[in-house]
Amino acid sequence: MTGTGHILVVDDDETVRDVVRRYLEAGGFTVELAGNGDEALRRFAGREPDLVVLDVMMPGMSGLEVCRRMRERTAVPVVLLTALGEEEDRIAGLRLGADDYVTKPFSPRELALRVMSVLRRARLPAREPAPDVLTDGGLRLRLSAHQATLDGRPLSLTTREFDLLAFFLAQPGTAFSREELLEKVWGWNFGDQSTVTVHVRRLREKIEDDPAKPTRIATVWGVGYRYDPVRP
Repeated sequence: MTGTGHILVVDDDETVRDVVRRYLEAGGFTVELAGNGDEALRRFAGREPDLVVLDVMMPGMSGLEVCRRMRERTAVPVVLLTALGEEEDRIAGLRLGADDYVTKPFSPRELALRVMSVLRRARLPAREPAPDVLTDGGLRLRLSAHQATLDGRPLSLTTREFDLLAFFLAQPGTAFSREELLEKVWGWNFGDQSTVTVHVRRLREKIEDDPAKPTRIATVWGVGYRYDPVRP
């Protein structure tokens, strides 16, 4: 495993910081460390990293608040470290725009692979599929501009939400499993499939008249999800 890039590792546990640093450096990365949220933001402002590994549960400023503040400035990739079973933290982090998460206790090798996977996706050249504009009823996506509107109103979508919605619109009426969506939309060969569930839920909140009774993004029981176009 080899990689390149500058990684900021933020965790209040010195042992965790040291283990992650040694493993990432062995993989070819340069690593900067921070022990709390304030220090992380200072180092972030001094030199923007290529990716941030960020612990959620820290004394003082939480990792979620650090993520929120970073997202106000840039779209730098973020991999969260969360406690096993803390689903709400993972969901909150994804809503803030985090790119992935690893649950503690974790394998340093798995974390390094996640870092490489997220960086690889972030560095892919932007593709402009044809056609550039996808529409369904009042829903309109302009891919090259990364803009989405519903009935003329701008939709605030994260990068992941936009990519998932564009994929659905480009292939209406086809059912995809969560595993297929992880791989086809985001290029993940591994990962927690609940990530897909969270993003589908968020999309429904933004494009469905009644998210509890979705008509566009349908659940296909035993399979996954299917996008049903609005009927005339």
